[in-house]
Amino acid sequence: MSDFETIIYTVTNQVATIRLNRPQAMNSFNTQLRLDLREAVEKVNTDEGVRIAIITGEGRGFCAGADLKDGMGGHSDVESKLLEEYKPFLMAINDSDKLFIAAVNGACAGIGSALAMGCDFMVMADDAYIYQAFAAIGLIPDGGASYHLVNAMGYKKALQLFVESGRLLPDECLQYGLASKVVPAGELLATSQSWAETLAQGSPIAQRLGKQVMKKAVRSELAEVIDLEAKLQVTASDSEDAKNAVIAFFDKRKPVFQGR
Repeated sequence: MSDFETIIYTVTNQVATIRLNRPQAMNSFNTQLRLDLREAVEKVNTDEGVRIAIITGEGRGFCAGADLKDGMGGHSDVESKLLEEYKPFLMAINDSDKLFIAAVNGACAGIGSALAMGCDFMVMADDAYIYQAFAAIGLIPDGGASYHLVNAMGYKKALQLFVESGRLLPDECLQYGLASKVVPAGELLATSQSWAETLAQGSPIAQRLGKQVMKKAVRSELAEVIDLEAKLQVTASDSEDAKNAVIAFFDKRKPVFQGR
C-alpha cells in the first residue's frame, strides 16, 4: 500500500486499485485529491508490475464531482484549475498504455462522471447512477463529460440529459455503451478484480496498441484506421509475445504474455 492523503492504493495480482478516499465528502474532488489521483495514475503507468488498474470510491459513492467548499484552490479562475489539475490525470488515463476500469458504486456525479466515463471500461453496481449535475448549479459539463456523452448517446440525448440535470441508471448506461457490466452492489469490487486479473493475463502489447487504434477510430476515416492498423500490426506481430502465442496456439496450450 502506498501513502496518499486522499487515496488508498494497492496492487494485487498485477492489478492496481485506486480508491478515492474522501468518504465524508462523497469522494468529491478537492485540491489534494486531484494531486493524489494524478500521482496514483502516474504510478500505474510507470509500474512494470501493474497491467490493469481499477478506480473506485470508498464509502457510499464513487465521486460527487468537485468539492464546492474547496473554492478555487489557489487558482485565479476555473479554466486554469480544470486544465492544470484535472486534465493531467484525465489524459494520463486516456493516453495510458494500460487499461483502466471504473468500478462505480453509488453516486457518480459531475466531473466524477467524466473520470468514470474516461476509463476504458466501467463496471456499475446495480444501485449506482451517473448524474449530470452541472446545469442544476448553472454550470456546463467539464472534464470531457460532453465528449463521452455525445459519443455514446448522440447530440440530442446528451444535451437533454445535461439541460435536465438528469441521471443515467445502470441499465441505461449499458444500453448506451457507457457501462460494460452491471452487478449487484455487494459484488462490485470482486467482479471488477476478477475481470481485471483475467485481462492482466492478456497481451500488454496488443492491449496497448488496440487501445491506441480504437481511440483513433472514434474520430477518423476508415482509410486512416486501416493504415494505422497495418502500421501497428507490424509492432504487434514482431513482438516475442505474438510469436510465442502462435506457437502456443499450435501446441494447444495457453500463452503466457511477458509484454515483450
